[in-house]
Amino acid sequence: MLSVGQILKNEREKKGLLLSDIEKKIKIREKYLKAIEDENWNYFSSKIYITGILKNYSRVLNLDHKKVLAFFRRDYEKKEEVKFKKKVTSEYLTSGTKKILKFGLIILSLFFIFYFLFQLKIYFSPPSFTLISPKKTNFNVEKNIKITGKTDKDTSITIGGERIYQNKLGVFVYDYSLNEGENKLIINLIGANGKKSVIEKTFYKKTP
Repeated sequence: MLSVGQILKNEREKKGLLLSDIEKKIKIREKYLKAIEDENWNYFSSKIYITGILKNYSRVLNLDHKKVLAFFRRDYEKKEEVKFKKKVTSEYLTSGTKKILKFGLIILSLFFIFYFLFQLKIYFSPPSFTLISPKKTNFNVEKNIKITGKTDKDTSITIGGERIYQNKLGVFVYDYSLNEGENKLIINLIGANGKKSVIEKTFYKKTP
């Protein structure tokens, strides 16, 4: 009766594939694939690695991996436990796979670093402010104008000693009375981090 290693080797040769072809497909180094075919189980650190390779190898050859694993269990799990390598290493992976993993870890690390720096910048920055309206600064007959602005939703807003409240989007509206000539509007902002911003806007009303 054929063993698991012989089944894989025979099917590979039947399909005209080399071990190097299998290596490229499943990203496992050729010497470990040969150890599988030769049933040299001491080459591996645990049965988990063997079963993982067997599954991938079987799929590449279009074999039923469940049957292949059944052959493996039949031949070896009933026998005395194989002495596997003590140290679990990444030797099974091809150099290309190692490079991909290393590159992925570098990208992930850079992402967390930039995210941390971005959050740090937000924490130490004063609250932002955008004047939505009015767009113009000169008026003729208006007695009052609506000041619409946007800031951070957790920011405290004070205009002329009056506490102004924004909505969930950080937008607020304030009715501002205009006097003839120059009108200086001062908006005091205090962010959740305690940082302050003072916004000054000047509007002009035409003098008769």
